Amino acid sequence: MIEDKIAAELDKLRVTSLAPGRVAVALKLARALDRIADGDAPTSQAVLADKLDTIMAKLRTLAPPAGEEDKVDDLTARRAQRLGA
Repeated sequence: MIEDKIAAELDKLRVTSLAPGRVAVALKLARALDRIADGDAPTSQAVLADKLDTIMAKLRTLAPPAGEEDKVDDLTARRAQRLGA
């Protein structure tokens, strides 16, 4: 549940190649949060959530600007069309 949402955000941010270690840690923290039972101590959840929030904030700062990446994607798509046609 949480892991899926974090994985989706990481895909959207396109930071896996920029910081693979941090991405792996973020996914591990999200997986750990998913495994905590609802009845467990809320402090465990709070600590994991805080660490996940911190690492995600760092990853968001590393993400390339959306506008610049869109231009590259557009050029790649045009090239693929040209080569395919």
